[in-house]
Amino acid sequence: MDNLSCPVLTTGGIFDRLDAEWAVLCADTSARTTVTGWRVTDWLAGGVAALADSPWWALGPAEVLATLEPRGDGLTVELVDAVFRTLLERAASCGRSAVLAARIIVQAMIPAAVRIARGQVRPFGGRSFDEIGHMAVVALFVVARSGRIHTRPGRPAANLTLDALGRVCRDIAAERELFGDDLAAAGEQADTVAGPDEVAHARAVRAAATAAGLEPAGPGTALEAGDARDARVELLGLVLEALESGALSLADGQAIAWHCNTAPVPDALAASHAGTTAGAWQRRRSRAVGRLKAACRPAA
Repeated sequence: MDNLSCPVLTTGGIFDRLDAEWAVLCADTSARTTVTGWRVTDWLAGGVAALADSPWWALGPAEVLATLEPRGDGLTVELVDAVFRTLLERAASCGRSAVLAARIIVQAMIPAAVRIARGQVRPFGGRSFDEIGHMAVVALFVVARSGRIHTRPGRPAANLTLDALGRVCRDIAAERELFGDDLAAAGEQADTVAGPDEVAHARAVRAAATAAGLEPAGPGTALEAGDARDARVELLGLVLEALESGALSLADGQAIAWHCNTAPVPDALAASHAGTTAGAWQRRRSRAVGRLKAACRPAA
């Protein structure tokens, strides 16, 4: 496993190189031995083997990746999330085993990295698709190894995507600010109608917010292109970031998100759900708004 972090050189872009590196990794007997060792000591071994259609003693990186493919069955989704969290927990540790776990996660998240790259490429200049794709892959790897994702509520893949997207957006914004007013002025010429990638991102925000208890589930959460840039999506994204950083508690986030909606949850009902009074709930919301503003304020 000496070449885990050294991409195989090919003539293609970042995603072609990742696929070429992945093929080499899957053929590496030491990588397969490491993964088999994980599964032997892991209560998920039987379920992973069943999903991968392979005996537990023959599991390697490719078989683990196969268990992370999207499926519709509810029980399977729970198992996929459990496997993802196990990999994220391993990735947050030290050594070659942690790097291998993070590399498997990155391979599983390549579709998300492609979506991030497509959504951030602009027709007025700036970084290319391949360059932003590289930024997205690096962000996924760094966030996967951060140890922040596996303990959070909601689906780990969605949380990982949101954190990586936020990191890429911040890096790109810092670059554009560094390059001055000309590029910023050019950025204002971008289309005002949300494209499919922005709609996909907005849906991911809504899904993560629903999983965290910030957004009610149901047919009313369907998102159209015209809604992808609305203030509700932006607010939910900010609240999710504040939850992740610890600036807000879940109850704080709910106090804001449930109230700032086209159909606000009445304070009395929200307070009853939280086991408190309407007045205390309103005071919590007021304090939470102040903390959210402080969290969004750029550091001096």
